[in-house]
Amino acid sequence: MKLVYKGKTKDVYDLEDGTYLFQFKDDLTGTDGVFDPGANTVGLSIEGAGLAGLKLSGHFFSLLQESGIPSHFISADFEKATMTVHPAVRIGQGLEVICRYRAVGSFIRRYGAYVQPGTLLPAYVEMTLKDDERGDPLITRECLQLLDILEEGEYDTLVDMTRRICQVIKDDLAAKGMELYDIKLEFGRCEGKLTLIDEISAGSMRVFAGAENLQPLELSARVLHN
Repeated sequence: MKLVYKGKTKDVYDLEDGTYLFQFKDDLTGTDGVFDPGANTVGLSIEGAGLAGLKLSGHFFSLLQESGIPSHFISADFEKATMTVHPAVRIGQGLEVICRYRAVGSFIRRYGAYVQPGTLLPAYVEMTLKDDERGDPLITRECLQLLDILEEGEYDTLVDMTRRICQVIKDDLAAKGMELYDIKLEFGRCEGKLTLIDEISAGSMRVFAGAENLQPLELSARVLHN
């Protein structure tokens, strides 16, 4: 097993059989000890967060498989806190897609002069480049094509896939009394096709139960035990 990438919340290993393994950690993104799924630094560590994130990812990937939505997910091993996935090629140096149902986080930091916190949004999709040094900058459809990161037509495909994926997740949470405010996904290419990759853990979304902003362990517990 060969280490190929050491990340903030998980490490990636090449199993040398054509698949890869994610080893989940207990680290979460945020600042000054406060969890923030939009942050690009590790802000805190919570015992059990890695396993909880893996279980939640496995739950959502299974729902997506049932809905016929492609992903790189193969299987999860809860005893070892690992997930086995198909190989994927990153889009550019990493492209993240955010789907927003309410105005929170960086959306308010950017556009707070025009919208109130918590305002409903119509599954608004935006894309950012994975680039810690430059603060994960937003990027437009035109610029993605200009820089040869996406081919013509792929932007619309990603937006459509994102909305389909997020609707499945949103509906599952709503059935359990929770509301999805926003979620960050990552896409790559598996055998040349646009595919959902990475994880779908509590560390990549904001979910509320009434006025309560659910922290990762609480969110995982509510989803998996309802």
